[in-house]
Amino acid sequence: MVGGLSPQVDVILPCLNEAEALGWVLRRMPPWVRPIVVDNGSTDDSVDIAHDHGADVVYAPQRGYGAACHAGLLAASAPVVAVMDADASLNPQQLDRVVAPVMAGSANLVIGSRCPISAAAFPWPLRLANRELSRRVLRRTGLRLADLGPMRAALRVSLLALQVGDRRSGYPAETLIRACDAGWRIAEVGVDYLPRRGRSKVTGSPLGAWRAVRDMSAALQAPPAP
Repeated sequence: MVGGLSPQVDVILPCLNEAEALGWVLRRMPPWVRPIVVDNGSTDDSVDIAHDHGADVVYAPQRGYGAACHAGLLAASAPVVAVMDADASLNPQQLDRVVAPVMAGSANLVIGSRCPISAAAFPWPLRLANRELSRRVLRRTGLRLADLGPMRAALRVSLLALQVGDRRSGYPAETLIRACDAGWRIAEVGVDYLPRRGRSKVTGSPLGAWRAVRDMSAALQAPPAP
């Protein structure tokens, strides 16, 4: 529950071959959310699993995390939109932590800072990438964030108004930058970070971590919006 009520919140789940984890995630969705699984070219049973669990499915033919997030945002209709990974590394039952401040009007963007439950949940490529990105966020915005995590929430119309253009791994960083430049109130809350199921497409390897840092760094170097 959020604020004692049961408002509908649309939860965007970018998905690329997450059959191993998706059922676990969808079974744990709170009753006050509508999950939107955004298929980004899966070749496994992800889409069938999403349908079997009652999730809405939309398709993002352009490959990339940002492309999937944007497709989900366009498909959303609820006042509040949350985003989270579909790899079982985050618990949907903690969505209220990121949604509640937005619903209460105390924050415009809430980021779920990942708190690993074990060393296996936070492999070294991800730790190094996260540390470097946090340093660059501080330099660019003055915000001292522990994480630029994949669970976040904001008002749907406000997110659309940011006109985030990145369609790859830089999408979360550009969202943050544009929100800061627009004067948004940004909050950070802790969420459990679990060992993901299956191999990460972004930060599961040194090369993937480097690509994520590259894309997010490009977004962080963008000049302030006029």
